[in-house]
Amino acid sequence: MANTDLPSHWFQRADESADEHFYTQPRLVTHIDDATIEQLTLFYQSFIPAGSDVLDLMSSWISHLPDDLELGRVSGLGMNAAELAQNPNLSDWCVHNLNTQPELPYPEASFDRILLVVSIQYLIQPIEVMASARQVLKPGGKICIAMSHRLFPTKAIAAFQQLGAQDRIRLVMAYLNVAGFEGVEFIDHSPSGADPLWLILGQRPDHK
Repeated sequence: MANTDLPSHWFQRADESADEHFYTQPRLVTHIDDATIEQLTLFYQSFIPAGSDVLDLMSSWISHLPDDLELGRVSGLGMNAAELAQNPNLSDWCVHNLNTQPELPYPEASFDRILLVVSIQYLIQPIEVMASARQVLKPGGKICIAMSHRLFPTKAIAAFQQLGAQDRIRLVMAYLNVAGFEGVEFIDHSPSGADPLWLILGQRPDHK
């Protein structure tokens, strides 16, 4: 599945070198304000049912999950082993480059929820990745893509540097629609005086 009719130059990056080089050094930092993280964690309280199997896609050393939420499996897929190894929420993790291997390394219908936090801007084959994400969700399972306005400029695709905020949100909603998700919606959970928090949600249909 290609990026449909979207302009190919939108998915180019200033630095097209292997992503493994860029992510060699662990970055044990947060990429959004504390107040924004708090809002995301609060949203997860209602978005993730207790006992869910969760995939933290493009994960790092922190998953922003509520401390008091009992979950089943929490899997992390990211680019740096040291970051993933320090994440206390993960029950298992793997290093996997979605820009060279957009198919997720999990069986179909593995997860109740998929979380992707402030990283969608780095995918050069986002529709293929989202289509695979839909497959590894259980029927009726949901994805939450959290977006803000920060990025690594050399690795973010051109679309996220050329388009305004509303058009970036519409672009990500299009990713999910084209990939076969239902009920795609946008929620603004931005706290006052902090980094914005834009959430795009979608659901795998109950039928295959």
